[in-house]
Amino acid sequence: MKYNGLSDKEVEESRKQHGSNMIPDSEPTTFWDEFKETFSDPMIKVLLAIAALMIAMFFFGYAEIYEPLGTIVAVLIVAFVSAKTGVASDTKYRELKESTEKDKCKVHRNGVITIIDVDDVVVGDKVLLQSGDKIPADGILIDGSLRVDNSALNGEAEECKKTQADESFQLADEITGDTFVDKHSLFRGAIVFDGEGILDVRKVGLKTMMGKMAEEMQEDEPDSPLKVKLAKLAKQISTFGYIGAIVIAVLYFAYFIVLAGGPSAYFAEGFENILKDLIQAVSLAIVIIVCAVPEGLPLMISLVLMQNTSKMLDHNVLVRKAQGIETAGSLNILFSDKTGTITKGRLEVVEFFFGDGKSVALSELKNHGKVKGLVDLAIGKNTQSMFDASHKVIGGNATDQALMKFIGESTFRALESDKECVITQQQGFNSSNKFSQARIESLGKTFYKGAPERLLGAAKHYLDADGTVKPLDMDVVNKKIDELAVKAMRVLAFGYSERTMTENKINDDVVIIGLVGIRDDVRPEAKEAIAEVQGAGIQVVMITGDRLETAVAIAKDAGLLKNKDDKALSSAQLNEMSDDEVKKIIPHIRVIARALPTDKSRMVRLCQEMNLVVGMTGDGVNDSPALKRADVGFAMGSGTEAAKEAGEIVILDDNFKSIKDAILYGRTIYHNILKFCKFQLVINVTAVVVSAIAPFFGVEEPLKVTHLLFVNLVMDGLGAIMLGNEPALEKYMDEKPRRRDESIISKQMMGQILTMGLWLTVVSFVYLKAPFFKNLFENEEQHLTGYFVLFIVSALFNGFNVRDDGAEIFKGLNLNPGFLKVFFTIILVQAVIVNAGLIPFVVFDWIGEMFSCVPFGIKGWIAVILLAVTMIPVDLIRKAIVNKKH
Repeated sequence: MKYNGLSDKEVEESRKQHGSNMIPDSEPTTFWDEFKETFSDPMIKVLLAIAALMIAMFFFGYAEIYEPLGTIVAVLIVAFVSAKTGVASDTKYRELKESTEKDKCKVHRNGVITIIDVDDVVVGDKVLLQSGDKIPADGILIDGSLRVDNSALNGEAEECKKTQADESFQLADEITGDTFVDKHSLFRGAIVFDGEGILDVRKVGLKTMMGKMAEEMQEDEPDSPLKVKLAKLAKQISTFGYIGAIVIAVLYFAYFIVLAGGPSAYFAEGFENILKDLIQAVSLAIVIIVCAVPEGLPLMISLVLMQNTSKMLDHNVLVRKAQGIETAGSLNILFSDKTGTITKGRLEVVEFFFGDGKSVALSELKNHGKVKGLVDLAIGKNTQSMFDASHKVIGGNATDQALMKFIGESTFRALESDKECVITQQQGFNSSNKFSQARIESLGKTFYKGAPERLLGAAKHYLDADGTVKPLDMDVVNKKIDELAVKAMRVLAFGYSERTMTENKINDDVVIIGLVGIRDDVRPEAKEAIAEVQGAGIQVVMITGDRLETAVAIAKDAGLLKNKDDKALSSAQLNEMSDDEVKKIIPHIRVIARALPTDKSRMVRLCQEMNLVVGMTGDGVNDSPALKRADVGFAMGSGTEAAKEAGEIVILDDNFKSIKDAILYGRTIYHNILKFCKFQLVINVTAVVVSAIAPFFGVEEPLKVTHLLFVNLVMDGLGAIMLGNEPALEKYMDEKPRRRDESIISKQMMGQILTMGLWLTVVSFVYLKAPFFKNLFENEEQHLTGYFVLFIVSALFNGFNVRDDGAEIFKGLNLNPGFLKVFFTIILVQAVIVNAGLIPFVVFDWIGEMFSCVPFGIKGWIAVILLAVTMIPVDLIRKAIVNKKH
């Protein structure tokens, strides 16, 4: 039938009436948007509130300007690093996207066939579809016949037959899983396997199924588990700081009253004196709040996420949103696509067996020369497929292509160039015959390839492993076929006849050469990765558009279905159950078959309602809403743009093993955050206690505001680099997942922070009050400078303690070379600050005065370092006691 198609004027009118076929892309991430986003972080809000308070105190003359300015600089660095990471990830993703050419299609316009961008298609266009074409819009097949791959829409690469409909046939408004596989409807994103036809475009752009799913992805995403935990930590630290500050201020004020000889005597001293003491008490309280809040934590998290985002590219993982990588480490349940993720995503021959039911390894088939030669002829000379110039298999259906890969290109080329081996008669495969045949007169044989029931029905003999013709036992061979059917394998048989070829008929002297089992097989590395992910306490659920029997067979091979409690459900069974009923069985679900996009979104929602951290993998448009709604969406690199747009992480090689690597790195990041928290909070707890108690022991200000600034910015910023690059350890995959709302600070962690904070406090007061240590210094200024060094170096030695929960605190330092570099850099910087007065430049004098530091002798340095080193044996003793109890 000849189609004139739309004229240019009709195209414009259609576009005005029904809209464009363009599905708008999400706006690129801008530096400014990412920068502003940082200020919604709860910890950042606490820091800014403290900075504002300190600035107010400065204007009243009761505080130094260094601390608030330092805090503001730290916040700006965090915002800058976070924004840079976000923009870099988004840019990398868009580069990947732009590197792929825009889709085009062939359309009847103005009486001729013209090639246009898919975005330019309009309602009413008549699109010519041929093998390999991607369908550009939703509509009806009005001419020809096609076999279509709907995997972009329903996740399954099954061949769906489409036949022509009358132009009056209406496209369904409510699309279900069955609509994808009806006789006439075609949807944007699907690919034509074979055939030729004309698509009458009925819906374009956001009105297509793909467009509606793109719109669904605009919903707000849930807060990441890390954000939830940090909000909780910020609240805990703020509460600790504020309550501590009030208590200490009250005690300090009470101390003044006691010194004066009682309330009456104190209040008799006059209002001016009382106001002075009150301001002093409030100043101390503010110093305590400053000490309590870990200013370096947001910076540390930004740096760690940035460093690991770039590392993950080496593992075929493109992190689009930095928090996604940490969330991956917190997963409780992972819904994984089957096709291309757990399986290889293509049909292949996985088993070969003889007519006696005995299998032979595919690599060993070459040792059975006669059988191998005849199989090669039955495939290579009896197929619609071939190898092209770039060594790819083209033509034919998916089964033909799998068989062609099975014999290999060298065999195909050898058969092609063999002048003696010429096809004299041929009949292709058709659905009514269920076989194809080819006659090679020079060999005196007719070769058959087809459904086993057709060939076995005409056969009485088979070739054994040695190529000897033997009588066929139907019961034996049927038993083997049934075994493979249970494993979701499609079986094909090959045979030959000595008689000439008869059209549409198999000769009754057929000898069975052999049979093969074909399926989209489980990736070997995916099986191993699934076991590791399950070992990490993460529930893996395969969610697929395939039929239940096939899904169950694949799930058993992949190690997902292991015992009688493990459940495999179809979409229909799931939809018969209420939300509460589904929630009860969620811990036992391992497979969901014939799944629709709505099933995926529903499962994500129900799991999140159960406080589980949910991961979802996918590659099709159908997966996009669930990828967006999940806590972390893993989009496949070969998938649709809609899926990549929705996911936080793009798995470039479509491999489940890469998902496992993302989980390991996510857990490593979380462990490194915990290590840093332990490192920093020991410093903060000690600073709070020492600053609060020292005045009662006659030491007015053991740590100056500038010392605290050094602790909170230099120590914390460099500490982030020191501990943020700690290596990924496989033992992290043996741990159970954490709850979404679990506190960052566990009981064991709190024990370490309080024990080491208390020990550093004891060491501090021994140093500050014991005459032995005072006598090592010439004056009080040197003695207090020594305390600044003691405080910092003790914290650095504690950095070794937090590296491991056992005694292996020095192990793996070669995998984190930055640790020792930062360790010695901080000691060197502090030595320069302490000895700044000895350097004859004005700027160094200013540095010495700013930090209230003066040079002191070698005896003092030795004493300070020996006291600081005690942090290591004390924590090792603590660990030995704690680990013995467990």
